[in-house]
Amino acid sequence: MAQSAQLNASILKKVAMALSGIFLITFLALHVSLNFISILSEDVFNEASHFMGYNPLIQYVMQPVLAFGVIFHFVMGFVLTAQNSAARPIAYAKYNGAANASWSSRNMIISGLVILAFLGLHFYDFWFPEVSYKYIAGTAPDATRYYGELVHKFHDPIRTALYCVSFILLGFHLWHGFASSLQSVGMHNKYSRFLAKVGYGFAVVVPALFVIIALFHHFNN
Repeated sequence: MAQSAQLNASILKKVAMALSGIFLITFLALHVSLNFISILSEDVFNEASHFMGYNPLIQYVMQPVLAFGVIFHFVMGFVLTAQNSAARPIAYAKYNGAANASWSSRNMIISGLVILAFLGLHFYDFWFPEVSYKYIAGTAPDATRYYGELVHKFHDPIRTALYCVSFILLGFHLWHGFASSLQSVGMHNKYSRFLAKVGYGFAVVVPALFVIIALFHHFNN
């Protein structure tokens, strides 16, 4: 009974981890779509950013839910990693990781830690100034400021390089995480191969778009 309860608890943790991952994947798709607009039109980017920055539903409902999802996903990742390590206290005598799993699946914790550090930089660059602008300084809304603020962050080549490296590691994280999330929620059917290909495509396209956005603003402004 105890082993059965432990197994059920482990499965629930993996499902919760997968659902939070799918939620964050959805957010990434929306986020890269908005940011890519900055390449196409400064005015449209400002309008979309201003709408999201002052929309009560986004600011007071979606944003806290997103923050909770990020924290939950990373905490659950560390918990599951520790749990898996504790379940195998004695390392296998012969283990060739590369022969049994991809680099991305074997190093999810490493790519996750780098992404977590990147999120800290991203909050420092964008979220904290936004909070200061609106709630601490109480500055009047300016619907034309967003494009300039975005471009300014990519003037520095070191910061731009850090962003690009983080996006590449995000791709590795998604390469395994997307498919793993679908498997954890039970998507084993005739569409599983197709969904896996969609996941691999997402893991390449979305980080690549983020890199393109960063490099575009670094070299063109």
